[in-house]
Amino acid sequence: MDATTTAAVDMLGPRVRALRTQRGLTLVQLAALSGLSHSFLSQLERSRARPSMSSLESISVALSTSVVELLADGRLSTPGSPVSIVRAHEGVVGAFGSGTGRMLAEGSGHPFRPIEYVGDNTTWGDVVVHDEDEFIHVVDGRIELELDGERHVLGPRDSAYTPGGTGHRWRTADPVPYRLIIVKESSQ
Repeated sequence: MDATTTAAVDMLGPRVRALRTQRGLTLVQLAALSGLSHSFLSQLERSRARPSMSSLESISVALSTSVVELLADGRLSTPGSPVSIVRAHEGVVGAFGSGTGRMLAEGSGHPFRPIEYVGDNTTWGDVVVHDEDEFIHVVDGRIELELDGERHVLGPRDSAYTPGGTGHRWRTADPVPYRLIIVKESSQ
């Protein structure tokens, strides 16, 4: 992990607690959903434990978010800061579904969160359903996008909007990598 990611992990506990309580879950319920122990999650929330990437993935799935979003939320800038500049070599990077995500803006209090997503998965992953609205824009490559069971092929400059509660997943439509810009409604 780089220094940015290490700092984000150090601040992760309060974010996990906030998301868990926001979703109305007890520690025992989060433990059951994530497959992790109640005591480990309690220590994590109090910043007394450091999760592995595998544990972060389990927690993010249980909380209907992603590893990159958990890590980014751990390093939020001044609440309500109006401007966020993230250079090409900056931004929290981490697992996001079957690929890698990079946060394109930092700060809290913003109504949405833009993420650059790079993937090359040729097989379908699990269907994802979350409460937040999401906008997907294809920058490079082509994807096959499934929305509530209906499949669509999207290429460069094509976009899709999915309201919260829409089951969705995607894979490459060709055996080459693709790059997306995903804008999610903030769950904060």
